Amino acid sequence: MTLWTATEAAAAANGRAIGDWSVNGVSIDTRTIEPGDLFVALKAARDGHEFVGQALEKGAGAALVSHIPGGLPGNAPLLLVDDVQAALEDLGRAARARTGARVVAVTGSVGKTSTKEMLAAMLGRQGKTHASVASYNNHWGVPLTLARMPRDTEFAVIEIGMNHPGEIAPLAKQARPHVAMVTTVAAAHLEAFESVTAIAREKASIFEGLEPGGVAVVNADIDDAQVLRSAADAAGAQIVAFGTKAQDYRLLDVSLEGDVTRSIAQVRGHEIAFEIQSAGAHFAMNGLGALAVAGALGGKLEASIKGLAGWSPFKGRGVRETLILPGGTIELLDDSYNANPTSMAAALAVLAAAKGTRRIAFVGDMKELGPQAEALHAGLAALDGMVAIEQVHCIGPLMQALHAALPDDKRGVWTETSAEMAETLPELVRAGDIVLAKGSLSMGLARVVDGLREMVQGAGSQKNTDE
Repeated sequence: MTLWTATEAAAAANGRAIGDWSVNGVSIDTRTIEPGDLFVALKAARDGHEFVGQALEKGAGAALVSHIPGGLPGNAPLLLVDDVQAALEDLGRAARARTGARVVAVTGSVGKTSTKEMLAAMLGRQGKTHASVASYNNHWGVPLTLARMPRDTEFAVIEIGMNHPGEIAPLAKQARPHVAMVTTVAAAHLEAFESVTAIAREKASIFEGLEPGGVAVVNADIDDAQVLRSAADAAGAQIVAFGTKAQDYRLLDVSLEGDVTRSIAQVRGHEIAFEIQSAGAHFAMNGLGALAVAGALGGKLEASIKGLAGWSPFKGRGVRETLILPGGTIELLDDSYNANPTSMAAALAVLAAAKGTRRIAFVGDMKELGPQAEALHAGLAALDGMVAIEQVHCIGPLMQALHAALPDDKRGVWTETSAEMAETLPELVRAGDIVLAKGSLSMGLARVVDGLREMVQGAGSQKNTDE
């Protein structure tokens, strides 16, 4: 199906089409570009105009540019605009305007990507659903997701993130959601904010983008829940709350049984049960919030529960797999994609509840925590989950604070980098262990995960959840 014709794209982006072309996708990366895509020459670490020729050679249907790069054939299909970023945003707005889709925007300090994927699984059973890819949630990720949206989309799930104040509201206004959700508010990006309450205000600004009569889905359990409610009221939104303290979608019970999280909740006075194919009480809370969103979008509860049961986390976000070693197996909890104090506590709680000969944690620095960083790292030692964890190995300068705070019997190895830690793995892990790897993305805990997989012999690993 054609996504954009040259005429439509030129009108939407206030540009000039060179050639008569059409495209069926939009891409910013020549490494993953598909034939027929519109290549968007953004300026990031490198100027995308340097790769226009390569994109066209790979079959791109056209390229969105602010000037014509040298070396192109005279008949190269292009969309010439004044500013590529602004034009991408214009394309996104036009795609949003031409669809009759019911749209949800999701933000939060923790869990927004997982919740977005839960929603895609739920809504995908009930209509044609379009959702953000990976963690495409920033100033180019949101308009890119919108620009890719087919005109016959019935449900759209847009993830919105931030690093600094003032970033969420403009993106929410591009998405124009009918429902906006804040998964939770926690100590993340404290380098750019004076307090967690300030983070709550920024997250709550997502409600500024709501369509008239829109719904704000808020977490009733967080300390700054009233900040979210006040912002929703100011936006004229209907408020739907979820959590153990909520009246609308109340979580009553959570049990972890192997790789499955089973939950009981009360939804507007009626008791329901739902399950998730991954262990973690935080998944139960995100799943309940997603059910609230699906309901606000007009989804059917039974179909949403079935869709949720079919969801499992992506690589690096809580995937559990069995690694076959000589003499036995180890269970790996790969949560290496990112970390802040709240998500770290949740991951350690999952590890503590798991069954294994020994529970071993490899944890890396949590970034962007500002002046409180060392104290927040050291504070992990006092978490309830630490009682059941036999050994904690620490990676990075900030994790030295946790390493020092741990009792002697739990204090493992400290290294400055994940690469150094990976070299010691055969001495630290043995058959029968259950192992968690978690840290901020820049700490490269994926290297530890890869190192554990390299220990595998023979048949290799058996994944318990789809990546």
